[in-house]
Parts: sequence; C-alpha cells; structure tokens
Amino acid sequence: MTREGDQAGTRSGVRFETVDERGAGQRLDNYLLRVLKGVPKTRIYRGLRKGEFRVNKGRAKADYRLTEGDVIRIPPVRVPSAAEAPRIPGYWTDTLKKRVVYEDEGLLVIDKPSGLAVHGGSGLNYGLIECLRQARPNDRSLELVHRLDRDTSGLILIARKPAVLRDLHKQLREDRVDKRYLALVSGDWPRSRRRVEAPLAKNTLQSGERMVRVARDGKSSITDFSVLERFHKATLVEAKPVTGRTHQIRVHAQYAGHPLLGDAKYADDTGVELARELGLKRLFLHARALAFMLPGGGRVTLEAPLDEELELILEKLRKSL
Repeated sequence: MTREGDQAGTRSGVRFETVDERGAGQRLDNYLLRVLKGVPKTRIYRGLRKGEFRVNKGRAKADYRLTEGDVIRIPPVRVPSAAEAPRIPGYWTDTLKKRVVYEDEGLLVIDKPSGLAVHGGSGLNYGLIECLRQARPNDRSLELVHRLDRDTSGLILIARKPAVLRDLHKQLREDRVDKRYLALVSGDWPRSRRRVEAPLAKNTLQSGERMVRVARDGKSSITDFSVLERFHKATLVEAKPVTGRTHQIRVHAQYAGHPLLGDAKYADDTGVELARELGLKRLFLHARALAFMLPGGGRVTLEAPLDEELELILEKLRKSL
C-alpha cells in the first residue's frame, strides 16, 4: 500500500492510497473500514454518500470492488489513537474463544452469538472483528469475509490472510458459498411457497432508523424457504439466501406474510404477542450451515447447532401441540 499527497498517517489533510494486492477484490466500504480502524462506520458511509471518498478521481459506491492500482482519495478524518481504542469486556473475548468452529492458517469460522455486531460503528464501540483482533494480536490480517446482523447468531467466516479473503470473496460473487439459516416465522408457512423473489431497497426513516423494504426499483433479491417443522401459530423454516442483501431473509419473510419471531424491526402484532408468550427475547434467526471450497482445495461443510435459548423455545412449542 502506498500513500501520496499529505504526510502519511496525518489526521488533518487529504491523502491518497493506492490499492495493492492485499486490497484487490475487496468492497470499497470494507477496505475503508480496515484502513481507517476506529473511525465511526457512520462517518465512512456518510462520506461515501457525499462523494468525499473517491476512486480514480470519480465517485464510487460502497459496494465497488477494488482492483490493484486503484487510487482512493481519503478526506480529512480523525483516526483515534491506540490509547483511545475501545476497552472490550473480557466476557466477549472469552466467549468467542469457545465458539471457534473451524480454524486453519488462513481461515477462522466463528459461531457468532446473538447481540454482538460484526464490527463497531453506529454508536457501537466494538464488534466481533475488534474482539478477535484484541484476542489475537499476532493475527495482523483478520478481516470479515461477510456479515451477519447483530441479533443473528451462527456461522461467520473470518479471513486470516489477504489471499484467503480474495478467494472467498470470489466464491461469494460467483454464488459458490452455500448458506443455510434456521428461522422461526409467525403463522403457517405454505408448503407451496418455496421461493420469495422481491427486489429490496434500503430506506431511512425520519427518526434516522434504517429499514429495508420491497421496492420495484430495489436490487434483485431471492430467498428459498423450506418447511422443517410446524407448530401452533408458528413454523420452523430453513432459509437459503440466493442473493445477499441486508435483512434479506427477514424482509422476504415479512413480505410473504410470515415475519420472523423476535424481529423488533419487521414483526407484526401477532408475532410480537407470540414471542412474548413464548418468552423469546431475541431474533429467531441462526446461520446454521456453511459450505464452501477451501482455498487450498477441498470442499468443507460446517454446522452450528441452535443456541440453548432457541432450543428451549422449540421445546415449548412442541409441548403445546
């Protein structure tokens, strides 16, 4: 990575970064989150929307894929010093050590607990990646391969080497990573409804809350659903996102008339009441299985069982049949 313009590492001036092999293939937003560690995520996305961050002298969207040699203009931003780094409770680092599902020299797979965001920002001082970097100071290249919502639990890929990150991003773009989720939805999901295909668009409410909605001008989005178990007033389904949009499973389930239980953003009154009756205090969405090619060769399939709190909800429903 080379830097031009104002003095490298200054906080006050505009600087330019030339993307090297390590950054090639990354989304622009993920690249900026990496090189501007500690800068609030909201500041980075605001700068992207306003065109303050530029690639090769032009505006670029957050999902732009960088190539080696791209020149990124970074506006003046205040990067916190090491002394200002957030203090991460030992509870999270200890918890994550116990939730490693797979590890090799280039890859780490974590069974992420519900309630922990994947990274800091938007009022959060830290997330999963910051916790891992603190717990593993010798792993200097830890990067998120993909994301999970804060309230979603389950499997998430963390690259330990830039080459592995590029390889897995390529697999994601080519739809060669198979992701399966368990979701408990309100009502009786019809067996005939096996696919929801509805374009999705992000929307910011007057309150500032960000939502996703089905919109004709949204991005193409597809989720496959299959019924696993039926209960009184609820259905356990497996969801397979064919595309990877923000809140995709949650909004597609809502659009189908069967929102996820425990979903504070998209549940209807019936779902809210049922969740209260069951004592469900979190989103019932769990990334239970991942299948992908290891960069060194060979396909691997990993699974993570439901957390105990979600299993207890299913037991309550089975007893009520």
